[in-house]
This record gives sequence, structure tokens and C-alpha cells, in this order.
Amino acid sequence: MTTSNQAVRRGPSWLPAAVAGVFGLFYAYAVWTAFAFLLAQATGVEGLNGGGWAILLFSVVFPIIVFVAGVVLARRRPVLHLAVVLLVGLGLVAVFWLNILTYAITNGNSLVGS
Repeated sequence: MTTSNQAVRRGPSWLPAAVAGVFGLFYAYAVWTAFAFLLAQATGVEGLNGGGWAILLFSVVFPIIVFVAGVVLARRRPVLHLAVVLLVGLGLVAVFWLNILTYAITNGNSLVGS
């Protein structure tokens, strides 16, 4: 019986960080957009009620949660898997943001006022 101690060849360590950094910029844009929308609604004439604050604050935090979850889930995987997981997460964030906008447009009066 022979045992071979072959080391698994890994790619450069900067590549996953670069992929996560590029996707992180897109997630940061989603956070910035949600924060700008929250600020615009909160400084409006009637302001936001409790439900409005909860929904719009969650729309700010949600992309951060998805990005961290994607990086944690795919950190030991190959770079392509990391990119796919972060791309799927970005799609989830985009669909969630469209749902927030649709709700704000159709039922905006339930978010504002005391």
C-alpha cells in the first residue's frame, strides 16, 4: 500500500477576495439605493409610521445579510462557485427591491403618516 501526499493545488488567494469585492460593490449600490429611498420617504411631508420604518430599514439591511451569507456559504468553494452564489444573491436582492418599490407605489399611504 502506498499513500501519496499530494497537496491540492489552489488558485491565488487574491482572486476570491477580488470577486467578492466586485460583487460587494453591487451589493453596496443596493444598500445605498435603499438608504436613499428611506431618507426620501422619512423626510417627506408626513414622514414614516412604524411599519414604514420597519419595511424600509429591512430593505437597507437585507442586501448586507445576503452578501455576508453568500460569502460565508461559498468561502471554501472554487471561485466560480463563489461568483455564482453571489450572483444568485444579487438577483434575490434585486427581486426584493422591486417588491419594496411595488409595495411603496401601490400601498404608499400605508407607509407614511403617524
